[in-house]
Formats: sequence, C-alpha cells, structure tokens
Amino acid sequence: MNNRMRVTLESGSKGKKVVAIAIDWPGLERGAKTELEAIEKLRAYMPRYSQVAELADMQAAFDPIQHIDVVEQYPGTGSTDFWGISFAFSSIDKQDMSDDELERELRLMQACWAFFDDVRGRVSAEMQKGPRGGGRDRDQIVRHTLAAEQDWAKGVGVIAPGDVMLTDEGLKGYRAAYCQAIRDYHAQGKWAGKRSPWPLRYLIRHTAFHTLDHAWEMEDKDLTFKEA
Repeated sequence: MNNRMRVTLESGSKGKKVVAIAIDWPGLERGAKTELEAIEKLRAYMPRYSQVAELADMQAAFDPIQHIDVVEQYPGTGSTDFWGISFAFSSIDKQDMSDDELERELRLMQACWAFFDDVRGRVSAEMQKGPRGGGRDRDQIVRHTLAAEQDWAKGVGVIAPGDVMLTDEGLKGYRAAYCQAIRDYHAQGKWAGKRSPWPLRYLIRHTAFHTLDHAWEMEDKDLTFKEA
C-alpha cells in the first residue's frame, strides 16, 4: 500500500450524508455532509487510528500514508443519511478474501477491541453531557457497544449472554468465538446472517467501526482531568 490509502465513498439515498471508508483499515470510517468533508474528517482521524495500527503491529505500514485514493463511490441507504454511518456494501466488501487477508482484517478488529478496553479502563465513569448518545455515561456506552455486537455475532452463529460479556474472561471467550466463527464462515464461502446477509469484510469493518467510534466517544467525553 506504500503511502496511499484506498477509500470508498457511500452516499445516502437522499444525498444528505456521505461516509468515507478506509477499506483496508477496518474501523476507520467518518461521515459528513459532503464527499470532501467526509474525506477530510477521515484524514483528521488518522492520527487517532494510528494507535490501533500500533496495537495490531501495523504502525509502520499505516503512519507513512499521506495520499487518499477514492477507488469507488456507491449508493447507501436511508440509514446512511440518518446516522452518517455506512450501512451498505461496496463491490470491495463483496470480494473474496484470501486467508491471509482475512487474518489481517481480524487482527485490526482485535486491535480495535484492545483499544476500546484500554479507553474504558482509564476514562471517568461519568461522561460529559451533550447531544451525542443521549447523555450516556461510560458503563452505558460499554453496554450499548457490546449489546449491538452481540446481535451481529448471531449472524455467524455466536450466542453470548450479556452477563457473560460483562466479565473479562467471558468477553475474552466471546471474542475468540466470534473470530473463529468468522474464519469458519469464510472457509465455507458464506456470508453472515440469513434474511439480510452481510459480507464478512463488512461484518468485520462494521464491528471495528462501532467499537472504535464509541471508544473515541468515551475519550472525547472523559472528565478525568476536570475531576482531578
């Protein structure tokens, strides 16, 4: 990839929001009102994503990136417009992955998990109030993040009771099962889910994005220094 980043652009069905997606770096996605604003917002978050790349031992590949190449523009959904989040699949999402490519994607998703765990362990329990998230505090954000992921994990046959995921060992076991289930589906050439199937690449990047987005939310709303 050298110093270039492939980016896809997903436009909402009513043209209200555009999401810029770093398709080779699961979790790095940002939405805005225009294509240019979405790309610039994604670029602004690259220094923050560098911490994830470091956890995945990929910082040497990520940090030199300077140029963004828009490689695909595709239609999103009404949810893309409403939330400013990717809810549709690009042609790249649907492409087959080699085993090595899959492991790279999983490694970055696991790095997003590790970053999330680090953040929740160091921010204040009470969060700064504001419009985002309805004024949720740290533990509410954590529960929301894990609950949403539980729902997606069912698409690859992983069922994890909420109380299990709230323990360190339970969460570790769930995450291992989630990764292995994705590997098993990949080996069988299957997409996640049945009624509205998701490509595995999309499942991974959506999981990574949601995890990372709420980790950054907790960082941004942290009151630790104000409490000191």
